[in-house]
Amino acid sequence: MDYIELKCQIQPFTEEIAEILIAELGELEYESFTQSDDAVEAYIQVPLFDMEAVKQISLNHLSNAPFTLSYSHKTIESQDWNAVWESNFNPVIIADQVVIRASFHTDTPKVPHDIVIDPKMSFGTGHHSTTSLMVQSILETDLTDKTVLDMGCGTSLLAILASQRNAAKVDAIDIDEWPYKNSLENIKNNGANNVSVFLGDAALLEGKKYDIVLANINRNILLNDMKRYVACLPKDGQLIMSGFYTEDLSYIQDEAKKNNLKYISHKVDLNWVAVRFIKQ
Repeated sequence: MDYIELKCQIQPFTEEIAEILIAELGELEYESFTQSDDAVEAYIQVPLFDMEAVKQISLNHLSNAPFTLSYSHKTIESQDWNAVWESNFNPVIIADQVVIRASFHTDTPKVPHDIVIDPKMSFGTGHHSTTSLMVQSILETDLTDKTVLDMGCGTSLLAILASQRNAAKVDAIDIDEWPYKNSLENIKNNGANNVSVFLGDAALLEGKKYDIVLANINRNILLNDMKRYVACLPKDGQLIMSGFYTEDLSYIQDEAKKNNLKYISHKVDLNWVAVRFIKQ
């Protein structure tokens, strides 16, 4: 499958605007993102590319902001993708405990958790604030002998980390075929033998039970599917979610309260949030 590389130049560039732009493009089915000094590069399958929809982001969400956006795009043939992401994917170090790197990175610090992610077209290399926040939340959670769900798994980075943190069994679910196939590769490369990957949505959760549910998706899906996540949890089971802004936290908390969840804490990075609840 050929892809479109959409380059969005931001003048003056700020991380906050880049994060907002990435989130909005994600809603338009863009599958992967990289950043340079003054731009965001986003990738989408050729048949799904709609330049007018991209321009609408500026009109609807960013029209009053003190910066300018300019766009250009080109076609990336399937066989060229590895070269594209290899040139943009740098190792990520989180809390001095986790290194997230590609297989071609060899000179990285020695830390407790060394995770090899070859992301291809999947989302979740640790560069995005939400992924980093979820990683930090996992590091603060005792997963020993727990059953864990990584919902909307992307590269299955979180599932692999949960495995390394001594979870007994981990399920990873994503609705898109690219992340599903990429997850299988990443799980094998990291020797995470207790992780199983499934292609589908929250309907797959019927009858499943987990001690801890991780969900890094987006606000609307979290609000819609939260009741299904909660149904999987025992009393005192934990639900940790990210993929939304600080201004959306109250909506998430309201829905959580309806579903018998007790708010514990949340983290913020660049206006993105990860929140922890416990089932009462």
